[in-house]
Amino acid sequence: MAENKLTGKIARERIRMLETPRPADGIIEGFRALGDASGIVSDVMDELGIPGVVGASVLRPTLAGSCVVGTALTVRNIVQREHVYESARRHVNKMAEFEAHNLARPGDVVVIDGVPGISNMGGISAQTGQRQGEAGAIVFGGVRDLAHSRRVGYPVWATEVTPVTGKWRIETVEINGEIEVAGIRVAPGDIVLADDTGVCFIPRLRAAEVLELAKQKSAAEEKKCAAIDAGVPVADLPA
Repeated sequence: MAENKLTGKIARERIRMLETPRPADGIIEGFRALGDASGIVSDVMDELGIPGVVGASVLRPTLAGSCVVGTALTVRNIVQREHVYESARRHVNKMAEFEAHNLARPGDVVVIDGVPGISNMGGISAQTGQRQGEAGAIVFGGVRDLAHSRRVGYPVWATEVTPVTGKWRIETVEINGEIEVAGIRVAPGDIVLADDTGVCFIPRLRAAEVLELAKQKSAAEEKKCAAIDAGVPVADLPA
């Protein structure tokens, strides 16, 4: 694949991978077919000893009813050293999530290890991500312009909402390296499944086994729900 024209918002050597690793064929589609399945996937990950689940009380959805599955494209932000007002006066903007949008392929999920109390993604960034065909974004930190991201239909899960801009406060120091989100290690290419209940980060190399067990659990739950609807007595419901 030819190298993308980069935006120049971050040094090339800080982009660990221009091409995000991809899961095996059918993995993303298989998880999507499960629907809002964070609970089922969480149970499977528990049984397999895989950490990687964060509840919606921590990563709160900004667009109710959204359910997304995609490949993680990672971003790591830190606080700028310069005094914020001096940076603002000189327009020193070191945020580079637009480079992640530039590298994104349709269906990707931008996952940001961000800065608390500050917006790591705003409305124009969300609109750009939507235009690029991204499934959405997960931000461990603040976001803003919710009306804008909702209007364009770009779902975001974030720990905070604030009008305080990150432009003069944040520096993006790495794209497509390993990051940490709520104590969970996330690598580029991991599978992200997010719904109203929470976010599951599924290691790419274990996605197939998680999916297979999740399919089995989903089928069992559908069978039990059908029995409930059919009036089967509680004592006789499937285990």
